[in-house]
Amino acid sequence: MLIDPLPYESRLQARPLSQVDLVVIHCTELPDLAMAREYGERVLYPEPDAPEGTGNSGHYYIDRDGAAHRWVAPERIAHHTRGYNPRSIGIELVNTGRYPHWLDSRHQAMDEVYAPVQVAALIDLLVSLRNAIPTLHLVAGHEDLDVALVAASDDATRQVRRKRDPGPLFPWTRVLEAVPLQRLAG
Repeated sequence: MLIDPLPYESRLQARPLSQVDLVVIHCTELPDLAMAREYGERVLYPEPDAPEGTGNSGHYYIDRDGAAHRWVAPERIAHHTRGYNPRSIGIELVNTGRYPHWLDSRHQAMDEVYAPVQVAALIDLLVSLRNAIPTLHLVAGHEDLDVALVAASDDATRQVRRKRDPGPLFPWTRVLEAVPLQRLAG
């Protein structure tokens, strides 16, 4: 695992690992890891539950070749899923998703298959996290927890899901059979 902290990691709120009971699986919805890093390093405007000078990011990123990266230590609260950050670890899988037309009603298909080596690396990471964090017993997709609808970017009279990741091609059955975690839906 490559440990490469985001520049603002030390400004993210610390937490005891005993507070963590959930892993949220995401896909980057970006073409590659380099662009995901650039997005993760962006400092955003202050949010009610995020320290000033920080941005949105997962804890771990897994590239298509199975390479795993830790950008935020699990003892810190990363900002990846509204309402669930204090209790969760975010894992991002590099996958194009709906990029670059995330909210266009004509572009909602998510048709990039997750590489077997990427899924194997995810399973290894989940098993490792489960072994290291006794309170961890739940897993969810971002789409399970953030079900908000928003106006489509191409037609404000149409509604689309704000978040659809990890998407319909994510191999939930394989992951849940390999990891002792229970799937949580919002």
